[in-house]
Amino acid sequence: MSLAELIQSGDWKAEKHSPALKILGQKNNHIEVEISIGKEIPHPNTTEHHISWVEVYFRPEGEKFPSQIGRIEFNSHGSSAQGPNTSTIYTVPEVKLVFKAEKSGILSALSYCNIHGLWQSEMEIKI
Repeated sequence: MSLAELIQSGDWKAEKHSPALKILGQKNNHIEVEISIGKEIPHPNTTEHHISWVEVYFRPEGEKFPSQIGRIEFNSHGSSAQGPNTSTIYTVPEVKLVFKAEKSGILSALSYCNIHGLWQSEMEIKI
C-alpha cells in the first residue's frame, strides 16, 4: 500500500482534521504562515482523540521534491500520572512558521490525528 492512499484531504472549513493554511505576511522573500487544525470546527484535544503533529513542506516551482520546513509535535493532551484527561495542560494545534523562498511554489501541511489518520492541505505561494 502506498502512503498516498492513506492521506486524506478536505475543506478545512467543513472538516476539523484538515490543516488550515494562512499567509500572515510576505516581505523580502520571507513568508510567515499560520497552520492550524480545527479552526472553524474545533478538533477534540483529549487523551483519546487529538492531533499529534503537523509537518510543513514547500515545493518550489520546477522542482520535483519539496523541502521540509518544519515538524511540530503537540504532546499535551490532558494526560498525567493520575490517568487520561486528568491534567490541566492541553496543546492547541496551531503554529506560525517563517521561511525564505526565492521561487513561487506549493506549501503543503500534513496533520496526524491519532484516530482519523493523515490529513493534507495545500496552497500556492507566489513570490
